[in-house]
Amino acid sequence: MPDKQVNLDPPRLTLNEEGANAMLPLDGLLVVTLEQAVAGPMCTVRLADAGARVIKIERPGGETARHYDSVARGTSAYFAWLNRGKESCEMNIKEAGDRALLERMVAKADVFVRNIAPGAAARLDLDAQELARKYPRLICVDIFGYDQGTDYAKRLAYDMLIQAESGICAVTGTADEPVKVGVSMADITTGQNAYSAVLEALIERGITGRGKAIEIAMFDGIADMMCVPLLHYDFAGRETPRMGLAHSVIAPYGKVRCSDGDVVIVCQQHNEWVRFCTGVLEMPDLVEDARFATNADRVANTPELFDIIAGVFGKLPRGEAIARLDAHRLPWANVSTVADLSKHPALRKISVETPGGDIEVTASPLRDDIASRPVPSLGAHTTAIRREFQP
Repeated sequence: MPDKQVNLDPPRLTLNEEGANAMLPLDGLLVVTLEQAVAGPMCTVRLADAGARVIKIERPGGETARHYDSVARGTSAYFAWLNRGKESCEMNIKEAGDRALLERMVAKADVFVRNIAPGAAARLDLDAQELARKYPRLICVDIFGYDQGTDYAKRLAYDMLIQAESGICAVTGTADEPVKVGVSMADITTGQNAYSAVLEALIERGITGRGKAIEIAMFDGIADMMCVPLLHYDFAGRETPRMGLAHSVIAPYGKVRCSDGDVVIVCQQHNEWVRFCTGVLEMPDLVEDARFATNADRVANTPELFDIIAGVFGKLPRGEAIARLDAHRLPWANVSTVADLSKHPALRKISVETPGGDIEVTASPLRDDIASRPVPSLGAHTTAIRREFQP
């Protein structure tokens, strides 16, 4: 019986931006990845940010996301966002020599991440379960669209398709039109789930000494996000309506128009509702109004409620409305544009070197100690990697 003691192998020391010795949590870990677009790269950029060495295998000509656009000083926005700190090795793994090179790399790797088409790994003789048997400490992660034990196993999956198939589009948008979320939510969520699974597997390996084969399905992650609408349907027969910026089970919640602009308001707790009536609307009698006595009552009478709110806010300049909300400790938000986000005081960015020059990207929500690491040009590390992993 192995000791219940976590040991992820001795970490190496690195230098942070100030030049002092700094130890990142995944220093010393080797990650090899066959990835493209968003889901796989999201997982591995988090691993790279945490100190892992990430070798990105790219097919001749480069992976898909390199070619989406060239807005970030000649690099595509997606690629610049998700590939900092990685090494790029250009290989044709369908060719025998490069296939053997990949095997030698995997043999030394701690983690092997793939988001390639269903069946592609088997065709390359890279079955995850077999790799796990051959290399007992290896953590092999496959990202698929759907659970491989279902009839959907072989279906190709893209972000928008998963959003549509999972029901996210049915609850997103306005009453007239279902829409997808405007960023790659399914891909991003899948990458974050894969990252979490890798960290769990590393902890488990530290206890048992063994790696494992892991499958992450895009559909599973988004279906999990749909659990509340699903429970409403399964137990109450209630379809969750599309509400725009409003909410199906909380009121007041949504955008209101002031005399010179909009603001988003939320009263999620009863004491917030009381303060909103007395301090912001200056209508204390509303607290006792039977139509609005509980949140359920307010939801049932949302049109009348928002007529009353509109009557007050429509006469107030936005600045005065916000001042009242702040004075009574009530939450509010701007309806920001991308231009607003670009100069938002809460936005954190880090500088990243690309082949065309330095750019700023959004900082990791997990770390604030990431030294600037370059986004690799295609095949920048191929020669060195071939030399390192030669027979």
